[in-house]
Amino acid sequence: MTVQDWGRPVGDANGVFTDGLIRVPLVLVHTDVGITGVGLGPHVEIESIFTAIEGEDPRAVTALYDRMLRRTFKAGHAGPVFGTIGALDTALWDIKAQAAGEPLWRLLGGRDRRVPGYASGLDIELGDDELVAAYEAYAERGLRVAKIKGGLDVDRDRDRLILVRDVLTAAGHGARPGLMLDVNEALTRKQAVRHVSELERTLDLIWVEEPVRRWDAEGHAAVGRGIRASVATGENLTGLEQYRPLIAAGAVDVVQAAAVWGVTHFLRVAALAHAHDLPVSPIGTTPIGLLHAATSLPNHLASELQDLHPPVGLSIDLHIEDGGFVLGDSPGLGIRVDEEAIAASAPALPAPTSEGPHVRPERAGHRLLAVVRDTATPPDRLTSPAVVADEPPVPR
Repeated sequence: MTVQDWGRPVGDANGVFTDGLIRVPLVLVHTDVGITGVGLGPHVEIESIFTAIEGEDPRAVTALYDRMLRRTFKAGHAGPVFGTIGALDTALWDIKAQAAGEPLWRLLGGRDRRVPGYASGLDIELGDDELVAAYEAYAERGLRVAKIKGGLDVDRDRDRLILVRDVLTAAGHGARPGLMLDVNEALTRKQAVRHVSELERTLDLIWVEEPVRRWDAEGHAAVGRGIRASVATGENLTGLEQYRPLIAAGAVDVVQAAAVWGVTHFLRVAALAHAHDLPVSPIGTTPIGLLHAATSLPNHLASELQDLHPPVGLSIDLHIEDGGFVLGDSPGLGIRVDEEAIAASAPALPAPTSEGPHVRPERAGHRLLAVVRDTATPPDRLTSPAVVADEPPVPR
């Protein structure tokens, strides 16, 4: 276990880590020939799942992925267990590419090591000056597209999107930037349509992300019909069977997959999306495995770029320039693990907490009033007179 230190509060509509410290679980898979693969993800039931691959040739990655899925047949593979499978799967791909002496992006058939990206600051708790400073740092690396967190107060979202737009416009010497809004399942169908429609009076959004609950195919489709922006979702879906109803309902325009679910899952999601002429976009704080996979996909759109620095004790063979990731030539994923540095950082590991973006607030989707940002009080217990779901918005 290591830690990602943002040096500032990070979070979304569901909650905030005020100290900016996020626990990052690691999986190291060792082989009898001295190669070690690295995966980032949870360890839930890892002793049971690992028996599906123990003693096997790690180069048979996709077959071993299916063996791990079969091992969870009765209880199911949704949730953190799917993350454990994804972490092991990513480590196996790392081993396979190292054994071949090639970076994973080349082993998977990629031609161009550059992966387009967009800035994503987990920024809902930032004040105006902090928000501007955060996106100026992204803009210095050539990022001209950004996604902010919102969904609690339409007026505040508008103001913050304009601030970020202006930063990116200035950095691009007047060129029009791209903007997205991620509400992290905080709204109902009608709230989402009204919220985004109000923003679209003055702003042009590329997409709104997870406007309603992740499994709500009808809801995503209704939101998509009611707004100009595309609808993006998928980061919290665990398995192709969860994507099928959304795609069948025409409910998703940008298909997403989270890095924590692994490389094989992402490749399969991308193939399913490609069969329906839909683009894919990886999600994650450290999406290194999916970045390598993205180079080989015909329908990759852009990958999420969150923190500009890796977790403590990890060095990764990539850099950020000209608005995207540039992957290196190190065999495998190009991750080096400094176990001494990780051990030294142990005192900084935050204790598991019952509040934060990982906990859905009690009133999510059931608020009549907008939530006002106030760092002194937990976000779920704040309201202001700005109406969210009762009266139509005032034109402006």
